[in-house]
Amino acid sequence: MLFELVHCIFCRSFSAFVVKSVHMDLQFEESTGYLRLGIHAATWQDIVKLCGFNDHRRELLIGLRNALLNLKEAGCRVLYLDGSFVSMKTKPKDFDGAWEQQGVDLKRVDPILLTFTNGRRKMKEKFKGELFLAHQIAKDSVYFRDFFKTDRVGIKKGVLLVDIGSLE
Repeated sequence: MLFELVHCIFCRSFSAFVVKSVHMDLQFEESTGYLRLGIHAATWQDIVKLCGFNDHRRELLIGLRNALLNLKEAGCRVLYLDGSFVSMKTKPKDFDGAWEQQGVDLKRVDPILLTFTNGRRKMKEKFKGELFLAHQIAKDSVYFRDFFKTDRVGIKKGVLLVDIGSLE
């Protein structure tokens, strides 16, 4: 079902990628500490299992869940999740993500999720991470949804495509 959603709404964005099955066993590669290359569909339960492997990460999950609940209420259906949170790193500072704006009533989105000033300080304080608009330019004419597919030193990596509808 999530693959159909992605294909219908974002087919141009995914022309060079294969979305992995929601039921695929998500795991990090030992050699890089990242997900293997690609876009990996995931439910909320998949994210908790993959990324919530210690107390610090479970605290970040609380903030992420609160942000996603607000986005879901506003009509958002898809979020790309990445950063050091989607890696084997034991204590990531925060999580990073980018959400698709299609179908979202921006008036219902928490204003803090639309405030990108001052290093996104308010967003980090309230939600413990950073969420950008997927079609917002991150750097060098690269959209955030694509920016997360490479780390700071140029290593290509996989990202999670979160089915926000799976969140209860």
